[in-house]
Amino acid sequence: MPDRTPCVGGNWKMNTRAADAGALAKSVADGAASVPGVEVILFPPAIYLQEVAGTLSGSSVALGGQDASEQSDGAWTGQISAGMLRDVGCTHLLVGHSERRHGLGEQDALLNAKLHAGLEAGLDVMLCIGETLQERQADRTADVVVEQVQADLANVPMEALSSLTIAYEPVWAIGTGLTASPEDAQAVHALVRQTVGSLYDGTSASAMRILYGGSVKPGNAADLFAQADIDGGLIGGASLDAEQFQAIVEAAGQSCCRS
Repeated sequence: MPDRTPCVGGNWKMNTRAADAGALAKSVADGAASVPGVEVILFPPAIYLQEVAGTLSGSSVALGGQDASEQSDGAWTGQISAGMLRDVGCTHLLVGHSERRHGLGEQDALLNAKLHAGLEAGLDVMLCIGETLQERQADRTADVVVEQVQADLANVPMEALSSLTIAYEPVWAIGTGLTASPEDAQAVHALVRQTVGSLYDGTSASAMRILYGGSVKPGNAADLFAQADIDGGLIGGASLDAEQFQAIVEAAGQSCCRS
């Protein structure tokens, strides 16, 4: 197995104000310095990206946008292009988070276009996938995950895979306090890796980082991250608490499997 660098992303969603965004970013950056083997990425609200970029300057923590338009610059009122994110210091982009996929009705064709836009702008893209509670209850988890990976990676060239991370986030576990068991999460991660392998090759699939998201907390992070195909986490609520987030980063550094 290749030495996949563990990764922990903090998705702040629609939270914080300018002052506490800067303070939180500083605390995260200070803590991340003590765990050099983990890549840490923060995804603040777009309006605070420049505030957080200034705070993170010179640190090891990367900056990402929570969303971007599939369009380039132009007459798209209210939207933000991937190039704009790059311009204010972002190196990463989230695509397909469940709150956009299911809350705002974004379909795979649109998410595929956004993914391509991010890659073309020179951003690393973190693609979020995952099934709803209804799909899980209907025993469709495997079908949904495979369909999303296949559709969202359409026409992505193999050479771009090094700029791509997948985050498996079961929708029923996001913000609910429910979490997939480490064994269940591992099974889906293994399926995602197998699907990537069927689209490209085994080497590419083995090298790709796949993160888990869905009510990850300090108390369950180590068990999740110890699974063979789980390379860290995309963290929501706990990323707004610097101490909790630091504990999760440390768990990734200690528990993620490496070669």
